[in-house]
Amino acid sequence: MITLASDLKVVVATKPIDFRRGMNGLVALVASALQADPYCGDVFVFRPKRGDRLRLVFWDGTGMVLTTKWLESGRFVWPPIRDGSMRLTREEFALLAAGLDWTRVARTTVRRPTKAA
Repeated sequence: MITLASDLKVVVATKPIDFRRGMNGLVALVASALQADPYCGDVFVFRPKRGDRLRLVFWDGTGMVLTTKWLESGRFVWPPIRDGSMRLTREEFALLAAGLDWTRVARTTVRRPTKAA
């Protein structure tokens, strides 16, 4: 199970892939095309040409996990197609996995106060 920890890193491959690839093919793609360590605990998200499916690959500490989700109606909101990848926050990832428009989430940072009351 994916726990949405505060330090969870989600990497989305922006270029569509062939969904006939299995676990080994996706792990190799993470290592070669995304130039990342597939065993680091990050969640890697892949998309097909059709926008109604997604595939996740992540290491849970005991083994590699491959998860596929498809929507019965509608499509996922994907970033523009480019080579490479992009990072999502855990909130954006939760919205993407739910099939909602994650691009409407404002990326704001809250500054830490310098003085106490």
